[in-house]
Amino acid sequence: MADRSATAPGTAAATDDFLSIRSIDHLEFWVGNAKQAAFFYQHAFGLAVTAYAGLETGVRDRASYVLQQGKVRFVFSSPLGPEGFMAEQIRLHGDGVHDIALEVEDVDRAYKETTKRGARRVQEPTTVRDDQGEIRRASVGTYGDTVHSFIDRSKYRGAFLPGYRDTGSKAADGPLLYVDHVVGNVALGDMNKFVAYYRDVMGFAQFQHFDDKDISTEYSALMSKVMADGSGKVKFPINEPAPGKKKSQIDEYLEYYRGPGVQHIALATNDIINTVSRLRDSGIQFINVPPSYYEMLEGRVGRIQEDKGQLAKLGILVDRDEEGYLLQIFSKPAQDRPTVFYEVIERKGSRGFGKGNFKALFEAIEREQALRGNL
Repeated sequence: MADRSATAPGTAAATDDFLSIRSIDHLEFWVGNAKQAAFFYQHAFGLAVTAYAGLETGVRDRASYVLQQGKVRFVFSSPLGPEGFMAEQIRLHGDGVHDIALEVEDVDRAYKETTKRGARRVQEPTTVRDDQGEIRRASVGTYGDTVHSFIDRSKYRGAFLPGYRDTGSKAADGPLLYVDHVVGNVALGDMNKFVAYYRDVMGFAQFQHFDDKDISTEYSALMSKVMADGSGKVKFPINEPAPGKKKSQIDEYLEYYRGPGVQHIALATNDIINTVSRLRDSGIQFINVPPSYYEMLEGRVGRIQEDKGQLAKLGILVDRDEEGYLLQIFSKPAQDRPTVFYEVIERKGSRGFGKGNFKALFEAIEREQALRGNL
């Protein structure tokens, strides 16, 4: 099979885009208490609860809440008993992303082609129906216990999927637009293995590559490669730790998550100042960067539309590349284990990932690690 990984930075050149991904359909989190998680995300992130599945809808083994804002769709699921795979995964990993579900044109083809290329089989293509129509779905494995579901909902008019009850609420209007990218952490030496997986099994191509010279401080480092589908819209960065004097953020994640998994989820907005202000007011905590970062901002990124004072007040980072600039900020972990966190990102032409911010961000994360005694 041809090697499609050698692409220019910021480009994707998958030559066999057999998945024909329409979008990231949803992210399903397996959590200890789905009702409480839904309440937190509803009030802290402003998502609306649009659908529910559980005992009242005939589902006997779990409860699930669907939350939406714009095209961001999260599902929080909890088992209704201590036995079974879901309960064991939550015991092992804590709250985290189990399924990065992809809406595709042809579920059967997606499953056939990925499993033929070596994907781990999780769920064979299945049709599920109710009085709102039908969906076709299948699932394959990726890093750790994370899976990708393939979903075709073109024949379904319900709120989410069969088995879910419409709550009567619509996707919230708000500043969060869609999932920009989903980042996975893997063990030292496994990054290229999963780069090859997304290239050879999923038909993705390498979008960008960062090594330990790009992402490092005096104490720790990581390496990252970004894989993208044929459209370049669905992007999955894959991180691994690099040797350093102390424990990196990737090492800390792998220790507390007990293996590979989703590290952070980037949510796109077109007004990051308003978005971050609202999220801070609702209780979301973000990583802090020192004032010195903003003293050098204009000299590093040039003229921008946003007020530097507002950016400094909120802790928003800025980076520029040949296509434009971006603004980004990273939250602290969203649960007690230092695992999953969030990025809010606004793109002003740039399709990059904030390479110029890596050092400042990494140092800020290290300060948080030190407070936890994990650096």
